[in-house]
Amino acid sequence: MHLKTAVVAIGGNSLIPAKDKIEVTYQWDAVRETCQHIAEMVREGWRVVITHGNGPQVGFILRRAEIAAPQVHGVPLDLIVADTQGSIGYMVQQALRNSLRALRISKHVVTLVTQTLVNSDDPAFQHPDKPIGGFLSPAEAEMFRAEGWTVVEDAGRGLRRVIASPDPLEIVELDTIRRVILADAVVIAVGGGGVPVIRNSTGELRGVAAVIDKDRASSLLAQGLNADLLLISTGVEQVAINFNKPDQQMLSSITLKEAREYMEQGHFAAGSMRPKIEAVIRFLEHGGPTALITSPENIGRALRGETGTWFHPR
Repeated sequence: MHLKTAVVAIGGNSLIPAKDKIEVTYQWDAVRETCQHIAEMVREGWRVVITHGNGPQVGFILRRAEIAAPQVHGVPLDLIVADTQGSIGYMVQQALRNSLRALRISKHVVTLVTQTLVNSDDPAFQHPDKPIGGFLSPAEAEMFRAEGWTVVEDAGRGLRRVIASPDPLEIVELDTIRRVILADAVVIAVGGGGVPVIRNSTGELRGVAAVIDKDRASSLLAQGLNADLLLISTGVEQVAINFNKPDQQMLSSITLKEAREYMEQGHFAAGSMRPKIEAVIRFLEHGGPTALITSPENIGRALRGETGTWFHPR
């Protein structure tokens, strides 16, 4: 029997449910709820690989390092990404194992620290645009600008710091991820898009100060695994065009061609829905059979065809 493979990308809402609920207790609550829905996928026969975002957590670690600077050494961004792969991976790993146990499913869950190769000449290094950290007051924004950070308006939601987000070229541990899947374990990998690395003149890998878009990296991972489904879990039940306008229209099923057209027409905000649509388009362009965008609590209903936005090659 062919077991279908799904790459499930869980976003920030699966970790931090609201701006006023950022404490670790709330993060545990959100992770446990999301993992209940993923466990149901496993029960339905899916082989699952989980990826996750880390933007707020990277910001928290950066801020702690800044506050502690007189007493403690700084933390390079690549190490921060690796730190969050471990901490968030641990949370997802424990919560999912508990959810599987509640369903009487005995399955190993493992977190893999993952590197993602980027090009040192990627133009993104000259034009940072990936939001990290929490939303800032105008005074905080000016403080960070004075420190050399680029601060921008994030999709109309508030001010945030941004960092270079180069295009992912290769998931370094792809073969290892594939082997763990074949051993019938659930894998948590490519956290935060993966630790960004470049190859130096001798071919050795070296970390670089950047962050990789989680959805783009998840798409690349899904392509490499020949996944049957790329599922992007986010804060909305369905994708919409004319979002937040009187003529807003929810989309239940669209083709690759329609997705490209809607994106070119400017329906999807940069830093919000656009990277997710771009990730889906890349997956379908490289032979992916189908993709789905929905909220964590609606994963089960969406897989039954009751909601969510489905994307098909044609």
